[in-house]
Amino acid sequence: MNIQVCVGSACHLKGSPEIVELLQKAVEEHNLQDEVMLSGNFCIGKCNRIGVTVQVDDDIHVGITKENFNEFFNDHVLNKIERK
Repeated sequence: MNIQVCVGSACHLKGSPEIVELLQKAVEEHNLQDEVMLSGNFCIGKCNRIGVTVQVDDDIHVGITKENFNEFFNDHVLNKIERK
């Protein structure tokens, strides 16, 4: 699974460094280092007023914040890995 976090200026201001840190911790906590490749992208092209844009494989998710991170991770990372 490839996860790209937008780290462009708009998403950076909306918290992409925190989302990257949360993703790194969640991947380690769930022992997914061999299944998940984390990377940054300077613009995914789906800017939103709130939160950060994150691409999981071919799916783009907007508005990711510290407050909704756990729901995002469970729904779009863990559930996708479990379905494999």
